Amino acid sequence: MSERAPSTALLTDHYELTMLQAALAAGTAQRRAVFELFPRRLPEGRRYGVVGGVGRALDAIERFRFDDEVLGVLDEGGVVDEQTLAWLADHEFTGDVWGYPEGEVYLPYSPLVVVEGTFAEAVLLETVLLSIYNHDSAIASAASRMTWAADGRPCIEMGSRRTHEEAAVAAARAAYVAGFETTSNLAARHRHGIPTAGTSAHSFTLLHDTERDAFTAQVTSLGRGTTLLVDTYDIGEAVRTAVEVAGPELGAVRIDSGDLGLLAHQVRAQLDSLGATETKIVVTSDLDEYAIASLAAAPVDGYGVGTQLVTGSGHPTSGFVYKLVAREGDDGELVPVAKKSKDKGSVGGRKYALRRRNAAGVAEAEVVGIGTPPVDDGDDRELLVPLVRDGVVVGREPLAASRERHLAARDELPVQARMLSRGEPVIPTVHLD
Repeated sequence: MSERAPSTALLTDHYELTMLQAALAAGTAQRRAVFELFPRRLPEGRRYGVVGGVGRALDAIERFRFDDEVLGVLDEGGVVDEQTLAWLADHEFTGDVWGYPEGEVYLPYSPLVVVEGTFAEAVLLETVLLSIYNHDSAIASAASRMTWAADGRPCIEMGSRRTHEEAAVAAARAAYVAGFETTSNLAARHRHGIPTAGTSAHSFTLLHDTERDAFTAQVTSLGRGTTLLVDTYDIGEAVRTAVEVAGPELGAVRIDSGDLGLLAHQVRAQLDSLGATETKIVVTSDLDEYAIASLAAAPVDGYGVGTQLVTGSGHPTSGFVYKLVAREGDDGELVPVAKKSKDKGSVGGRKYALRRRNAAGVAEAEVVGIGTPPVDDGDDRELLVPLVRDGVVVGREPLAASRERHLAARDELPVQARMLSRGEPVIPTVHLD
């Protein structure tokens, strides 16, 4: 499949290729190198983050090839010289990649991805990996907070119209990893097997002469288990009409405006009085994790979330960076290297990581070993897994596995992780030399 799919090689920055050209000319391009993708910090006030986009990144690595079309673009634009074009024509990634698996929780300086190969092949992956991880992890992190706040009530992803059309598909995937049950996006269903859901918008009601006509048309077509949108005109009248049309077997009603908590209580009482005791109430309207949490005591059965989800609930990027942390020295051994810039420093050396847990299985620290793996004291959990070995993807897995992993990783965090108030990372990151 990857051979037929479009190349991802142009999803990169110009300077990745000019660095390659200069390194080839200097004779340093083939030096063994280790790059690391990591966050210096969490988004302000957040207590943990969630890794998203791993599967998409593996697809991108497989498709990162310089075919005739890509080489033609580079040649026509004079991006690199003939020597570099010739090197790219024969290029394929032959290195190794380790990383936190999808759905895992991360903290500041967690080594989320470790790429080892020649400098030439590893540096070329910088932009595309950052693009995928920064976006998908931002969405997954927001989605995790929302599903935790929902406390078992299902969340529906419905933000396609609030972002770029391709970002919408990626957002649906990341949200599903972090616990959302369904999406409105059909491309996400087709590409990733995510369940989809949806019934009607206000335009469908406005199309018909009366609200009753609209409800009748929808129930006739979609069945009594459908969800009817009841806030186009008068909610009380709409609920009454909905039950008259569909009967007490009506699946659900949706409220998309107003004081959702107050309206949910009123609608629940009205549905029960009409005998529709099993009819569910779904709420939408610019929800985020705070709004969801505020509805915890309301008789709400599900949440539809759009804008705030696909924009990371105020943090549309995760702030990940991709830095060279070790390179081959004159003796053939890896030499740690690090950036020392003020507020933008990195920690040199090849990293290993584990989640330190107490005897009860509660996380206590993110332990990062430099050069050698940290020692498991018996209750700990290794975090880095092989994703690519000798250029071959080995870490692909179904989304169901990522969903299960996320729930398990989130549940082992201290209880403070559930708090939506601003705070420090829920556990510290400890570097061991």
